[in-house]
Amino acid sequence: MGSDPQYVGKLHTDLDKGEGSVKYTLSGDGAGTVFTVDETTGDIHAIRSLDREEKPFYTLRAQAVDTETGRPLEPESKFIIKVQDINDNEPKFLDGPYVATVPEMSPLGTFVLQVEASDADDPTYGNSARVVYSILQGQPYFSIDAKTGIIRTALSNMDREVREQYQVLIQAKDMGGQLGGLAGTTTVNITLTDVNDNPPRFPKSIFHLKVPESSQVGSAVGRIRAVDNDKGKNAEIEYVIVPGDGGNMFDITTDKITQEGIMLLRKPLDFESKKAYTFKVEASNAQLDHRFHAMGPFKDTATVKINVLDVDEPPVFSRPSYTMEVYEDTPVGTVIGAVTAQDLDAGSSPIRYCIDWKSDLDSYFTIDAIEGTIATNALLDRENIALHNISVIATKVNSPTLTSQVGVTINVLDVNEFPPEFPMPYEAYVCENAKPGRLIQMITAEDRDIPPAGQKFYFRLMAEASTKPNFTVHDYGNNTAGIVTKRNGYNRRQQEFYLLPIVIEDSGYPVQSSTNTLTIRVCGCDTDGTIMTCNVEAIFLPVGLSTGALIAILLCIIILLVIVVLYVALRKQKKKDTLMTSKEDIRDNVIHYDDEGGGEEDTQAFDIGALRNPKAAEDNKLRRDIKPDAFCLPRQKPPMEDNTNIRDFINHRLQENDADPSAPPYDSLATYAYEGNGSVAESLSSIESVTTETDQEYDYLSDWGPRFKTLAEMFGEKESYNPDTVT
Repeated sequence: MGSDPQYVGKLHTDLDKGEGSVKYTLSGDGAGTVFTVDETTGDIHAIRSLDREEKPFYTLRAQAVDTETGRPLEPESKFIIKVQDINDNEPKFLDGPYVATVPEMSPLGTFVLQVEASDADDPTYGNSARVVYSILQGQPYFSIDAKTGIIRTALSNMDREVREQYQVLIQAKDMGGQLGGLAGTTTVNITLTDVNDNPPRFPKSIFHLKVPESSQVGSAVGRIRAVDNDKGKNAEIEYVIVPGDGGNMFDITTDKITQEGIMLLRKPLDFESKKAYTFKVEASNAQLDHRFHAMGPFKDTATVKINVLDVDEPPVFSRPSYTMEVYEDTPVGTVIGAVTAQDLDAGSSPIRYCIDWKSDLDSYFTIDAIEGTIATNALLDRENIALHNISVIATKVNSPTLTSQVGVTINVLDVNEFPPEFPMPYEAYVCENAKPGRLIQMITAEDRDIPPAGQKFYFRLMAEASTKPNFTVHDYGNNTAGIVTKRNGYNRRQQEFYLLPIVIEDSGYPVQSSTNTLTIRVCGCDTDGTIMTCNVEAIFLPVGLSTGALIAILLCIIILLVIVVLYVALRKQKKKDTLMTSKEDIRDNVIHYDDEGGGEEDTQAFDIGALRNPKAAEDNKLRRDIKPDAFCLPRQKPPMEDNTNIRDFINHRLQENDADPSAPPYDSLATYAYEGNGSVAESLSSIESVTTETDQEYDYLSDWGPRFKTLAEMFGEKESYNPDTVT
């Protein structure tokens, strides 16, 4: 300590006589920086403070040399300078601050935590590194072993519900705890963990709940709660209903989050039957700790009283559904049954009945609004509708919005109104060589009525047919009959068909019967009874010509007829296409389409006849183009003279249409043209004329034919015009 150099030791050789002929040098760790040597005396000094914890020793080399020659007088000598320790470091808790837990209600001396402090001083020299532990804060709850640093509980039965967190201040002091030692401190945060040492307790002995009688089964009707001062799993509570009065009407379950008991409705409630229920509920711990059984039972009991609230309920039918029967011929207005509903509320209200119109759209039935009797409102037909499903609505007079609905099934019973008849048209055959008593056809019958059990059909011939019978009917008594021959042999040439009238009767009441005609065809058969042919014409066909050959001949004839008809039709069509119904110039009807236009109306977009006859153009007031929707005023057209030049007429029309935005063309292009150099008349342009208009003669126009007749007349009249002759 301090700024003065500290003497460490001295170098000396026996050759040094004190005459100054020996020089001492020093090299190695810290030479010149930490340690210096006096060259003459050999004294070694430390020129700065030393820290044993930083460097505990230094290895140096000493040398004695001749002052004059600089030669070593002795071999180099190696030595160590050791730094002696002093108590300059306090103990330190390298792992602090500490966190520890210990179960509540633990016995005295329960291990909590071991702390450890380290001292940087030399443990082999003195007591500088000898540490002793003590508690500065945390008594009387905890204690610590002075040598080992083990912390233990100092009190028994510490209760977490009273105090859960503790902060303990630990001191470590060196020098064995003696006066003048250095000390270090750390903090230990100790938490008491929960054990199941508290039973659940109801805060009150009775719980009052209210529930409407209209509550649905399974719905929650209320909550009760017991309090457990423990936490986590130790605070989980189980609720049960103690068997007794009303306990079977409800269930209880635990809310896992709030640990409340939820009361659930188990059966439907009825205020008119019972207005209140009283029973007991028991709350107990789900996780038990046997160490605390001596403290008493870990459960508690409370009384629950549930009052049922009256709710205005709809009427209640006496049955969940009704079934009625009625015969289909029952007269209109006949009562077929009744439904009954009543108000079960305390203040009973009259009931009114009606039929839901959606279930009886055709109004087959009516109901008495007061009595609930159902009657027919129309004639019923079982074959049309055999089963009617209607809905009857019951309404309380005091509360019209409260209604109930019940289904009524009405079965329409059958009345024997339809006679039996053949189920299908039978095709019966008899061979020409048939013998008497041969069965040729089995028949049966069907009835559109619903046959009751044991209904039977009876078969017989009509009285007229039984006088001279060719066939007879055998009734087998099982709703079937057989047609049997009565004579020997039948001739197709004499009679090809036999019509056999058969009477069929049913067993209903009243008895219904019908006459059904069975057609029997006479056929040619071989000796075994196999039918060969049933056509009379086949008898007269040439021998050797088979049926297949006849069919082939008929097909050929049909094909030839079809070819002839097609040929004639094509000839007519071709002739029709070659005819020209108009003698007009083809060019008059040529139209050039540049874009999609107005369809058929474009065919009259332009008529070249207007160029030939200007007056005709004036007579045409409107064109047939598709005009725009915008309204425009009619254009004033100046009168045209008969001798107007065609080019002037075209230019005039062109300018007129260019100035009018509503003028055609809209969806078609009409091309105006006139004959030019290619014409036999050559050019009509005055630009190419050699003479002036006054010198030009137009007599030759009359020689160009009928096409230029109008032009010749126009120019001829102009030439002969003389103002001097006008009077």
